[in-house]
Amino acid sequence: MTFTIEATDPGSKARAGVVTTDHGPIQTPIFMPVGTAGTVKAVHQRELEQDINADIILGNTYHLYLRPGLNVLEKAGGLHAFNGWKRPILTDSGGYQVYSLSNTRKIKEDGVTFKSHIDGSPHIFTPEGVMDIQRKIGADIVMAFDECTPYPCDYEYARKSMEMTHRWLQRCVTRFDSTESHYGYQQTLFPIVQGSTYKNLRIQSAEAIASHQREGNAIGGLAVGEPAEEMYEMLEIVNGILPADKPRYLMGVGTPENILEAIALGVDMFDCVMPTRNARHGILFTTQGIINIKNEKWKDDFSSIDEELGGYASTYYSKAYLRHLIKAEELLAAQIASLHNLTFYLWLVRQARAHIQTGTFVEWKSRIVRKVMQRL
Repeated sequence: MTFTIEATDPGSKARAGVVTTDHGPIQTPIFMPVGTAGTVKAVHQRELEQDINADIILGNTYHLYLRPGLNVLEKAGGLHAFNGWKRPILTDSGGYQVYSLSNTRKIKEDGVTFKSHIDGSPHIFTPEGVMDIQRKIGADIVMAFDECTPYPCDYEYARKSMEMTHRWLQRCVTRFDSTESHYGYQQTLFPIVQGSTYKNLRIQSAEAIASHQREGNAIGGLAVGEPAEEMYEMLEIVNGILPADKPRYLMGVGTPENILEAIALGVDMFDCVMPTRNARHGILFTTQGIINIKNEKWKDDFSSIDEELGGYASTYYSKAYLRHLIKAEELLAAQIASLHNLTFYLWLVRQARAHIQTGTFVEWKSRIVRKVMQRL
């Protein structure tokens, strides 16, 4: 994997670049639709490719390991062959899912034991095992195994967790570098910065992660309940340490405002379930602001969902029709709304990229944030 910076914004730390993988290029800044179980919920791969033109999607190690399982994925030839997606894929390590299973898992130095949310069966994730799992899944970018600390989190727990994450990272690196891709194309390992919202821990973690000199780096443990200003403070600290010539991936973020502010601080890659999860509950992100399509005011509004945005879902269907589908609990409602929200998120980062390239990002950001975050 390579990363080329094509432009930087004179008024911020934002940059426009290209990540090149064996499955194609990824133009940054980029938002990556989340395909937890091998699919972006309610969206066809054809729509992701042709309508949204997504450069990359995510898969989830924990969920794919449990179902359909590694035997099926290996027999298929990896996740790309299994789900028919020809462009890059990133898999997270399962660390966040293990973190969220607080009642059914135990964290020890060797790894994490947990019970399946499907059938209660016992399992263990170790740094070495998670590298092997992601080799078998076949993602282009794989994540190191880490512990995601909760918020709030006391200092000593955050410190011990971070230090264990660093020890786990060394084990991940050793295992990853001693194994080969199963499917004939290159895979890349991203370490993850942790440290909760403690400045000195974030500095230590960023320095430790940078010392491994991998092709890209991730920032985890944010957007877990802390105030946005604390997240931005941590990002500014971390991005001042992580190598400028490597892509920076902020995991699990977030709102349109979060994404634009993080771009301004030098982040290149994002993912979040928000556009698809909110879509399924009738919350739409548009170029004019945020819509709760279930509200009575949209009942007889026959205008397009978002004429300015473009894209099939946003311009072909009316607000009134989508509201009807949502209220009737029709399956098509989730498909239209998800496709629309993902179109908006990809539009947002591509607009950001264009304004970085013309040196007008800061002025555009201050204007567009107010507009897209207002409630309609």
